[in-house]
Amino acid sequence: MVDNNIDIQILGDNLSIDTCYQYVIDETCGGIVLFVGTVRNHNKGKDVTHLDFETYESMAIKELSKIADECVEKFQSKKLSIHHRKGHVGIKDIAVIIAVSSIHRKKAFLACEYVIDQLKERVPIWKKEFLTDGSYWVNARP
Repeated sequence: MVDNNIDIQILGDNLSIDTCYQYVIDETCGGIVLFVGTVRNHNKGKDVTHLDFETYESMAIKELSKIADECVEKFQSKKLSIHHRKGHVGIKDIAVIIAVSSIHRKKAFLACEYVIDQLKERVPIWKKEFLTDGSYWVNARP
């Protein structure tokens, strides 16, 4: 879903930091904040081989749109780009990118943190962690 100020995508291919950054650049903004979440090779003392993300895509996009709208209201965000992977995601690969532009940096930081916190709490995207000795669903919800 892309409109004038909000770009939300759930993709099965590699995510692009530059695509998100270019989307949020705005001549009226002095602050752009990017959060890039990558897959690490360990968790809780175990070796991780990869992650697999499943999603209820239409609902995830709808909820991410609400979160983005909340950022516009709460933090006066000018533009937001939220891209999340689905399917197999390998070690060091990007799982999520959040880019926010605002007139001032402080509100851009606050909005970016708000998006990732709300995404983890509310958005129907589920993460399965694959280990060298098995696999499990992380925080099975909503």
